Amino acid sequence: MASSASFFSRKQQGVSLTSLILLLAVVCMVAVLAMKITPTVTEYFSAKKAIESVKAGGGSSLEMRAAFTRQAEVGYITSLKASDLNIVRNGDVADISFAYQKEIHLVGPVSLLIDYSASTNPSRTGKPAVP
Repeated sequence: MASSASFFSRKQQGVSLTSLILLLAVVCMVAVLAMKITPTVTEYFSAKKAIESVKAGGGSSLEMRAAFTRQAEVGYITSLKASDLNIVRNGDVADISFAYQKEIHLVGPVSLLIDYSASTNPSRTGKPAVP
């Protein structure tokens, strides 16, 4: 009988229901945030890949903008237009860059603002986005 008394007198260990609910709430918030951010990050990398492809194709500034417009239609790039590209010629080499801001509505008056910028010139990442 003494062994059964010591069995019941041990302190129970584990996660309480309240802790489990709070943990699940935090995990859900992080998951929702990730689901809202992922499409904008995917779009940014598509735009970055598109300007690298346009630069490799070459041509005049007008031809590069038209090529970007075609790639934007295929790659579902909606936050950036060909007119937003900065095309700078250094001799016969063109450097293409862009910068933009993306606002993601989270809840009520809370939003997340992300600055995206990229350049085909490896020494710079594009100019900062301005509101």
